[in-house]
Amino acid sequence: MKSQWMMISMFVFALITAIFAVINVESVQVNFLFAQTSLPLILVILTSTLLGGLIVGLFGVLRYYQLQRKVKQLEKQVKAMSPTSELSDPAVQALEQPAVLSTEPSSSEQEDPQDPEASKDPKDPQDSTS
Repeated sequence: MKSQWMMISMFVFALITAIFAVINVESVQVNFLFAQTSLPLILVILTSTLLGGLIVGLFGVLRYYQLQRKVKQLEKQVKAMSPTSELSDPAVQALEQPAVLSTEPSSSEQEDPQDPEASKDPKDPQDSTS
């Protein structure tokens, strides 16, 4: 959709430029640094528009190739990373493991806040009250 609007706006700009150039057909004096000449204004307008579009397009192509080179460089870095070093991180391991849903009630549901013995873990080796 974005590219369609870009094409439409380019055609509208080209149409406006063409109409503007056709209206201005008088001959004008053009001063270059090294010479001076008389040209029809329509040629000056169309040539300036064409050169401006080519320069903008060249910068766009250069930016595209820079970004493609950066993407390839980053893809090489990702491939170079060893998966074993990533898995040694506990946070990454936790994300890698699928979540397990339990059908048993959670420990907070089993404990009675009135009963102090219920909060003790029966498997706790430090708890020697029993």
